[in-house]
Amino acid sequence: MQVDKMASKKLGMEHGNNEDDSNQSNSSDALPLPSSGKKMKEDMDISPLDLDMLDIISKKLLSFDDLFNFSAVCKEWRAVHKVYWRKFLESQSPLVVQTTSYAKKLYSFYSIPEKQAYNSKMSYFWGLYYCGSSSGYLVMAGGNNKLQLMNPFTRKEKTVDFSSVREDFFYDTCRVLLAFAKDSNEFVVVALCGISFSLNVYQSRFSSWVPYAKRGKPWKVVDFVVLDNIIYALTDKVEIGVLSLNSTSLKLLELKNTPDVTPRLFKLLHCDGKLLVVRFVPKRVLDVYRIDFATMSYVKLESLGELALFYSPFKCYALANPGEWGYESNRLYYINSKSAECEVYSGSDNVLMESIVLAGSRHVLHKSKPYWLDWCFRNLHDEVDYSLVE
Repeated sequence: MQVDKMASKKLGMEHGNNEDDSNQSNSSDALPLPSSGKKMKEDMDISPLDLDMLDIISKKLLSFDDLFNFSAVCKEWRAVHKVYWRKFLESQSPLVVQTTSYAKKLYSFYSIPEKQAYNSKMSYFWGLYYCGSSSGYLVMAGGNNKLQLMNPFTRKEKTVDFSSVREDFFYDTCRVLLAFAKDSNEFVVVALCGISFSLNVYQSRFSSWVPYAKRGKPWKVVDFVVLDNIIYALTDKVEIGVLSLNSTSLKLLELKNTPDVTPRLFKLLHCDGKLLVVRFVPKRVLDVYRIDFATMSYVKLESLGELALFYSPFKCYALANPGEWGYESNRLYYINSKSAECEVYSGSDNVLMESIVLAGSRHVLHKSKPYWLDWCFRNLHDEVDYSLVE
């Protein structure tokens, strides 16, 4: 992207104290950005460019790092960035997360409706394994016995030591959920190992891990989700239970019409205040169930109706108003990591409607093979309430 010399020079200046209550953090868990030169004073305004020109420049930046640096130049540039950033975040969800086999320090976030990739260099994730996206954070694990959780949109980072439960972590099969305690700064991390079926929960208020299931006993949990401030877990027998954060229990619900068991194919998700269970095999199986809490039963849906599903090897998500985000109703969007395409299936009969090429980043090296990983719902923010579960 080419801008005039003055704009280019300003974009390279050091990141200052960029305060934005909704999207930035000035706390100690905010990540530093690439910097050079002297730090700018927060209230300095040195831009001779008018607002229309600044708006054009901000829209041409396809790197999150450049966008954050743009906001650090001066007060006027920061104000333009704040407006653009808010509009971008409101209109770009979900995004597809991508990394590469060679340039592992680079992550891309691809918008299917806009056919646009946005990049970010994340050197602190080098050599780590992706464990999912949760509450807007990317979650990584590696040989340093730490979970690295980073929100690329706010630059907030959390680090959790898991050495006490290291034997249950097989990095490339771990699934992690991050939720924040209601009306508190505390948070909860639920970690599931796909090989050992060990389930462990970390609570920041105690700074410790608690085992809930060991090697698949007493439960083999395959997925979990937060609904109405409660964590629900799904077992390999398609049982659903409430995970208590005040004890190490999983209280199973007494549900009727439990579907036939096909291990590991079921995903647990929520949408529009409803708890859903999905079983999906491309072109073969698409079963969607709603949990009716009034009758305590599984209710099979004949189609997705006004919903759209977003399916990846890590998780399945749903939107009740997909048209608002540029997607179609009654569709399932499936990330095919092998073909680097998003396959779109009918929510009524599982017929492949189209395949969308995920173009990726212009900055990915020619030696690199792209790996499309997951859906990232930037605006998702799960909260739990300790008082709801005894």
